[in-house]
This record gives sequence, structure tokens and C-alpha cells, in this order.
Amino acid sequence: MDTKEEEKAVAGTIADPELTSLDSASLIKGDILGQESTDPVLNAKMKLVNDTIEEIGWTGYQTKLFFLNGFGYAVDSLILLIQSITASQAALEFRATFAEGQTIAVYVGMLVGALFWGLSADVIGRKFAFNCSLMISSVFAIAAGASPNWEVLGLFNCLSAFGSGGNLVLDTAVFLEYLPGQYQYLLTLLAAWWGVGQLTVGLLAWAFMPKWSCLDSDSCTWQNNKGWRLVWFVSGALVLVMSVLRVTVIRLKETPKFLLGEGKDDEVVEVLSSIAVKYNRPCSLTVERLQACGVTGQPDGRRASLSHARNKWSIGEITVHFRGLYATKRIGISTSLIWFSWLLIGLAYPLYNVFLPIYLKTRGAQFGETSEYIRWRNYALVNMAGIFGPIPAAYMAKSRYFWGRKGTMIIGAILTSIFFFAYTQVRSADQNVAFTVVVNFLLNIYYGTLYAFTPEVLPSAHRGTGNGIAIALNRFMGIMSAVIAHFADTATSVPIYICAALYIVMAIVAACFPFEPHGRRSS
Repeated sequence: MDTKEEEKAVAGTIADPELTSLDSASLIKGDILGQESTDPVLNAKMKLVNDTIEEIGWTGYQTKLFFLNGFGYAVDSLILLIQSITASQAALEFRATFAEGQTIAVYVGMLVGALFWGLSADVIGRKFAFNCSLMISSVFAIAAGASPNWEVLGLFNCLSAFGSGGNLVLDTAVFLEYLPGQYQYLLTLLAAWWGVGQLTVGLLAWAFMPKWSCLDSDSCTWQNNKGWRLVWFVSGALVLVMSVLRVTVIRLKETPKFLLGEGKDDEVVEVLSSIAVKYNRPCSLTVERLQACGVTGQPDGRRASLSHARNKWSIGEITVHFRGLYATKRIGISTSLIWFSWLLIGLAYPLYNVFLPIYLKTRGAQFGETSEYIRWRNYALVNMAGIFGPIPAAYMAKSRYFWGRKGTMIIGAILTSIFFFAYTQVRSADQNVAFTVVVNFLLNIYYGTLYAFTPEVLPSAHRGTGNGIAIALNRFMGIMSAVIAHFADTATSVPIYICAALYIVMAIVAACFPFEPHGRRSS
């Protein structure tokens, strides 16, 4: 089997063969934002770059990115859920008075991380954040396991989340900007790694928490309550390994679409040509062809680029990227609806998943199930279901029969809402587990598609900023979820009813999105 055939085989292991049997000519109808009157020169150059990426096709480079960018998804969910698993035992040991403090700490870190890494991705490029964000997260995750008190644990938790918080901004952008148009649905499948992170932390909790957890604050010591610390130590070590693999397995090149916005036509050609040469693929793009399109910028020529301010390190740079997300009426509506969707799921997701250990414990107790071993076993089973939600989501997003990405989100949100309402009526321990498994499977259909949809419809020059703000809004509502959970009481069904109602609103918002990426290429 030659190199080209091997790469096709690898691509086939990631996606259903039926999905990858492409009638590309009928599938790809043009660039999503190609008809928007922003910068006609940049649009023309973007079309050439998209044509070239499709000409090169799927290679081993994209295969590596699928796995290495997937690590970022896994780490984000890992760090987010560690605190929900470990906070109660750490609170006993440190005699904390505000148990939801760790939830707020992790969401503050992720909020700041999303904004910082998102903006930096548009200012200095995707490469820097991709290479160092996981390393930062791993160092502080390991340190969190050795925390001497509640406040220091919150600090390390926050700093670890700051590192991981930018990954969902970068991972989707980097993978998308190297993907041929017909493979963009794999961005939805990438969310399966989120479930891998959930499962990992669930298995660690199952392994350590039942054996090394104290029962009350009077008897808690490092020795008899080290289960939560071991979860942090092992998780941090895993993240460290992932961060090393990211810089050794693939030496990431700056994405061609970022370079195009920078006006670096020669580097765009160099990056794409190097991939084509390495994998023995054709590449007809030349600097002359790009330059023949003209010079990007405003029609009146007042500024050389629409992608940056005159001074990259000024407040004006933020203004340029924010304004670019409202460059036309349709782009502005799309941006606003995307951010609103992230606000909604930012409240619904943590109200369920972050407080899931409490739901399992309180409802298990109602049915006479009090074993900590069974509780954490069930938690691992529920989180495993999250891996599989993005798989049908990718198929549905790819298929016109499910109305593309918008239809997939509508279906996923409605089904999730139905099972949330049903979950409030569980009457046995088995029903408790079954419904939580189904809910976790279904909500990842919507969530995984939204993660993919967001960067697909954002302008490339402002993708990091738009994605970063979206995820930051999500994290802000995560902070609010801790406050709501504190007053609404997670031992009742009230938070579940709130989640169900929010998913109905999400389905309505998804139906209103002005752009549908199915059959089109991202800018």
C-alpha cells in the first residue's frame, strides 16, 4: 500500500466510509462568507487557499491534528470535572464554608483563559497558544493536588483552568483551517474527545475516591482523604504527557488562513507546499496567483489590512477584531446568536454535568443505594456515554436529510430537553443511571455540533476572538450556575427543569442562524 492509500485508510478509521465517499463537486457549493461584502480581495484569496487545501486533500497531517487537537478537548472537560469530583472531599478536609467556591474558581480561570488565548490567536497566531496552553494547565493541575488549604486549591484550580480554557478556542480553529471542505464535519466528531476527558476523570474517581475518602471533617487528614489529591496528581501527569506530545509529534506550522489575513502570501504558499511535498500531493498555488488578486484592505485604502490595527498591541486591535465580527448585517446576526447560544448552554451544561455527582448521590440515596463504589461506577458509565454523542452528530451534520448543522442542533436540543423532563420522574436506581446515560449522550449531540458550527461561520481573521468571547460567555454562566445551584439546591429537581427549558430555547435559536455550513467551506 503506498503512502496515499495509507492516508486514505487512516481517514476512513476516523469517519464512516459512507461519509467519506465524496461527490465533492456536488457537495461543495462555495465559501460560507464568500458572498458577504467585506473584502473582495481577501475573499478571492481565501477561495484559492480553500481550493488548494482541497487539492492536497486529507493527509497524515490532518490525522495527527485530529488526535493532538482532541487532547485539548479532553483536557478542557478533564479540568472542568475534576473540581466537581474532588471539591466535596477537599471541603471536608479544609473545613470550607462555601463548597461551590471551586466551581467558581475553575470557571473564572476558563473565562479569562478563553479571552486571553482567543485574542492572542488573532493577534500573534494560533501556534504559540497551541504549543504552551496545555503545559501551563498541567503544571498547576499537579500543584493543585498538593494544596495546603482551600484558598490555594482554588488558586491552582483557577490557573490550571486558565491554561486549558483556551484550548477549545485553538483546537477547533487550527483543525478547521487545515481541513478540506468535504471533511469539515469531522470538526463535530472532534468533540468525542470531550467525552474521553470525561471518562478519564470518571475512571480516576472510581479508582481513588471510594478507597481514600474520609466521612466527616473531624477525621479528615491527608492520609485517609488523599483520593481527591490522587485524582489531581494523575490528571495533571496525563495533561503533561499530552502537552509534550503536542510539540513533539507534530511541529505545528502557522495556519495558512491566519497568514492570509496577515498579508503573508509567500508564507501561505510555503506552508501548503511543504505539506504537499511531504505527502506527495499536488499544489498549484503560487505567490503570483495570490498577488494577482490584489492587496487586501479597505476599499478606500486607508489601512493595509482589515485584520489588525496599525499597532497590534493597542486597544484598537481589540476593536478591529470585534468590529470584524459585525462586518455585515448577516455576520452580525450570526455572531450575536452564537454568543447567545453559548450563554444558554453555559448555564445548562454545568447545572447538570458539574453537579452530576450530587444528583447521582442524592437520587441514589432515595432508592436505598448508598455505596460510594456504585456511585462512582455509575459516574464513569455516564461519562463514557459522552464519547458517543458526537458520532451520530457528525453523521447528521454531514447529511442533508438532517438539515445539516442547524438541523442537528435542533434535533439534539429537543431530544435532550425531553429526557431532562423525563429524568425528573425517575423511580428506581436503575432508571437513575439509565436516564443520566441517555441525557449525557444526547446533550453532546447539540454541544459537539455547536463547538464545530461556531468557528465554521466566523471570519478567519477574527475567529479566535469570536470563539474566545463565545466560550468566555459560556464560562461566565458556569459561574452563575454555581450561584443558582447554591440557592436552588441540587438535591431537588429544580435545576433539571431549568436545564430542560434552556434546551428548548437553544433549539429555537439554532433554527434562526443565518448561515448553514453544510456543503460550504469556512473562510
